[in-house]
Amino acid sequence: MRPWPVDRATARWLLGGGLIGLVAAFVLTVEKIALLKDPSYVPTCSINPLLSCGSIMKTAQAEVFGFPNPLLGIAGFAVVACVGTVLLTGAELPSWFGWSVRGGLLLGLLFVHWLIYQSLYVIGALCPYCMVVWAVMIPMFVYGWSRSPYRILMVTAWYLLIIALILLRFWSLVRM
Repeated sequence: MRPWPVDRATARWLLGGGLIGLVAAFVLTVEKIALLKDPSYVPTCSINPLLSCGSIMKTAQAEVFGFPNPLLGIAGFAVVACVGTVLLTGAELPSWFGWSVRGGLLLGLLFVHWLIYQSLYVIGALCPYCMVVWAVMIPMFVYGWSRSPYRILMVTAWYLLIIALILLRFWSLVRM
């Protein structure tokens, strides 16, 4: 059986992105628990009407599968961080495992982009911790799926597109 062809940059992105995403998901979970205990609680990431985790946490989109979305992040990012760690040791994992990881990254990316759409065009607010999750999913996906020497350019272009969508959607609120 052929091993999953993966380079050290991919392993580093999986480990780093997994750890950052895990922290963001954990903080979101703690904030959600605090909000459930006290409905008047204002999450630390609720800065103003535009940057407001609290308004997003109270929507149906925050619990797509009947439980808080960050719980998916805790599980998923922990797995990705472990995979990155194993790959950094130089271990060769079978190709089926690589395809499984890529499948998980694809599902995570699709879910994150659905949440981006919901934040921008349905809810009308941005959650800073959620945006951290958005930011780490993109390079983990690109590095997990591509071996192109231009991966960082792909990630940069993707970030610029999302920034442009945010600015287009909220320009009237951000221009002063």
